[in-house]
Amino acid sequence: MMARMIVAVLALVALAAVAAETGHFTNRTEALKGLAAQDATVRAEAVAWLAAHGQPADDKALRRRLTDDDELVRATAEQGLWILWSRSGDKAIDALMAKGVEDMQSGQLRDAIATFSEVIRRKPAFAEGWNKRATALFLAGEFRKSLADCDQVMKRNPYHFGALAGYGQIYFQQEQYEKAIRYWKRALQVNPNMHSLELNIKAALDMLAESPRQSA
Repeated sequence: MMARMIVAVLALVALAAVAAETGHFTNRTEALKGLAAQDATVRAEAVAWLAAHGQPADDKALRRRLTDDDELVRATAEQGLWILWSRSGDKAIDALMAKGVEDMQSGQLRDAIATFSEVIRRKPAFAEGWNKRATALFLAGEFRKSLADCDQVMKRNPYHFGALAGYGQIYFQQEQYEKAIRYWKRALQVNPNMHSLELNIKAALDMLAESPRQSA
């Protein structure tokens, strides 16, 4: 899964560069129209352009490409949404987000949680600040607080497939397997390209088979 994500990110960066060089799109309106192009490469370039330069409202248009006929377009749309969601529109907030992610990746979870808390304090309407803190809290084993932050993400972005998948991870850790399955299925409804969730669902079903007493 990680290798696939890296490839998709590199593809997105490359496509953004190609889109800039070829001049396919000079503005947002052209890029939005490009999402419906017959040529899959043009659609992928349009996704990349909007991920790099689009507005938060372009989330809906990019989400439609998650079910595109072309695999590259789907992968680019998935990573493009992450990029779009991660742009706050405020350079100071974006710098804090980058620091928090770096802290989280290096295992400095307390620092990451503090940094994302500052993001939330400064810009509470920014869904990705809540989502990143939810992730850091999950990694720190603070599942109840992580769930609360996921709730805040969904209030601001009800199609956030990352947060939906996060609910599933938390409930799985809490051995609430039916809840985990429900949230993973919801995540797949939004983004059917999250193939690892299908394996997670199978694992949860196996656990349920061993614990038939559990109810939703």
